Amino acid sequence: MSPSRPVGPRSPAPGRPSAPRRSAPPSAPTPAAKPVPRGKPVTAPTPTVPQEVPFGRAVTTYSAGGARRYAGPVTPPVVSTSSVERFAERSRARRNLARRQILTVAGSTVLVGTLGWLLFLSPVLALDPAQVHIEGAGTVVAVDQVLGVVGAHATTPLPRLDTVRLRDEVLDVPGVREARVTREWPRGLAVVLVAREPVAAVPEQPGAATPGATPGQAGFALLDMDGVQVGRVDAAPDGLPVVDVPVGDKRTLGAVLTVLQQLPADLLAQVGDVSARTQDTVTMTLRDGVRVDWGSASETPLKIAVLSALRASPAAAGATVIDVSAPRLPITK
Repeated sequence: MSPSRPVGPRSPAPGRPSAPRRSAPPSAPTPAAKPVPRGKPVTAPTPTVPQEVPFGRAVTTYSAGGARRYAGPVTPPVVSTSSVERFAERSRARRNLARRQILTVAGSTVLVGTLGWLLFLSPVLALDPAQVHIEGAGTVVAVDQVLGVVGAHATTPLPRLDTVRLRDEVLDVPGVREARVTREWPRGLAVVLVAREPVAAVPEQPGAATPGATPGQAGFALLDMDGVQVGRVDAAPDGLPVVDVPVGDKRTLGAVLTVLQQLPADLLAQVGDVSARTQDTVTMTLRDGVRVDWGSASETPLKIAVLSALRASPAAAGATVIDVSAPRLPITK
C-alpha cells in the first residue's frame, strides 16, 4: 500500500496562479432545540380537519371579533321556510304596494281638485272692479264706459277671465283705437288704451244724420287720423283745423289727414282750415291769413322744411301765398 497523503489544501499546479479562496457566508445561528423531557414520546401535531358543511342555501360567514378568531358558520336569517309562507309574503307585499298606490292617487286627486277649485271657482282670485286701472283714455274716451265693460266680468276668477274677448269689448267703446288688457294678480286688471284723438273738424252737411246731433242743427264731426269720427261739437274747437272736402270722397279726405298727421305740433297749431277738391290739391290757410298751396301728400317732410325756412326768411316777409307743391321750386306771392 502506498503511504497516505496528508489531507490539506491542494497546492496549485506548477505554472498556474492560485485562485483566491472564497470565504463561506456566515450562517445564521441555529436555535437551540427544546429539550424533550424524558419518559414522553415525541409525536407530530395532528392536523385539524375542518368539518364538512352540508350543501344548502346557508352561507358561511366569519365574525370579526377583536381577536379575529374563527366563529364557525353563521346561517343568515330566513324569511320563510316553506312555499306556502313565501306565497303569503308575496301576497302581503302586493297588497301593501297596491294600497300605497291607491293612497297616492287619491291624495293627488284631492290636491288637484282643491287647487282647481281655488283657481277657477273660488272667490279668492275673483276680479275686483275696484282694482282695475285704466291708462291712456285721452280727451275722447269715456272712462266710465270702459269700467262698465270691465265690471260686467266682476266676480270672475282671473284664471278663467278671457282677456282677448274683454279687449274686443273694450275696442267697441267710442274713441278707443287700441287696447291691451293684462291681469294684475291677485284680483286686478290693467287696461292700457290708445285713444282716437281728433285731428280735424269736418262741417256736417245740412240734414245729415250724425250721432249726437240735434235735428235741424249743423255742427262739426271730429275725425281722427284714420278718418273715424270720435265726437261731435256744435262749434269748431280751438286748435283743430276745419277740413272742407267733397262729401263721401274718402281718398281726398285721406290725403288731407295724412298731411295733418305728419305736421309738427307747432305748425299744426297754426293751421286754421284745410280744403281740397282732389287728393293732389291740398290747400291750407294759416291762422295769420297766409295761404299755403301744399299739393299732394307726397314729400311732406321736405315741404315742411321748405315752408319753415320761407316763414323764417326776411325775403318772404309779407307774402300771402306760399306754394310748396313743388318743394324744390317754391313760389311766394
